[in-house]
Amino acid sequence: MAIAIFMLSMVTLILILYIVLLQRQIKNINNQLGKRIERNTRQPISLEFINRELNQLTININKCLKAEENLRLESVREDKSFKELITNISHDLRTPLTAIKGYLQLMEKGDLTLDQKSKLSIAQKHTEKLGDLIEHFYEYTYFENAHQEPKIEKINITNLVAECLVDSIHSFEEHNLAIDFSEGAPIFILGDREMVTRILQNLIRNCLQHSFGTVKVILSSTEYANISFRNPVNQNSKIETDRLFDRFYVADKARSNSTGLGLSIVKLLAEQMNGSVNASIQGEMLDIRVSLPLFKA
Repeated sequence: MAIAIFMLSMVTLILILYIVLLQRQIKNINNQLGKRIERNTRQPISLEFINRELNQLTININKCLKAEENLRLESVREDKSFKELITNISHDLRTPLTAIKGYLQLMEKGDLTLDQKSKLSIAQKHTEKLGDLIEHFYEYTYFENAHQEPKIEKINITNLVAECLVDSIHSFEEHNLAIDFSEGAPIFILGDREMVTRILQNLIRNCLQHSFGTVKVILSSTEYANISFRNPVNQNSKIETDRLFDRFYVADKARSNSTGLGLSIVKLLAEQMNGSVNASIQGEMLDIRVSLPLFKA
């Protein structure tokens, strides 16, 4: 009887030890997976304790991780190839487009009838639209691939917004749009002047393409400097605000003349300066907001 109890105790002890070792190994696997996530490493999962089922589990986990890594690398390669393709196409289209513009300007100086002048004006208008589309493609790929450090400086964002709006007054008038902007106390930010100017120009261009009525521009400051462009939108427009900054996103037919890259460039540049973007619809008003770091004396 004593021998049976002793043997049972030994088996129980061995089983307990075996379970403890299994738990330690599972914890070790979990820690290795955690390190891969936190440190962004590609280290395969390894075992210290030999167990057939755990060994097979580890093999399958490593296979899954390897497959995921291959998919990620393939996605990176495809994205890089796509950007290079867009850049090359944009560059190749510039030369013939410049030639077309030149010939249209020469024709404009000639002796044309009213009907010919009207048709020439339409051709020039569409040529300018094509030029804008090409520039958007080129601009997006340039800023995404350049990897240049922003030249951070103190900027009076109130003055810069006012300057960009004044420069665009003629365009707003051509589109029968009004601007509502009141300069308050100066707000200063830390940013790259060229990047911030591009952001403002693209926000203005977005309003010119998709707005009607009065465009309201509001500056405010909390933890960040907030630049808000609010414009009326068509009630029938199905705008997905969470996708508005995605590249090539087209909300409706009203956006068919654009690439869907303008707001993507806004987001790209804002994030490069440690800022953020946000869009929301309040009633019939679309509010696009860009937040940039404040200058704190």
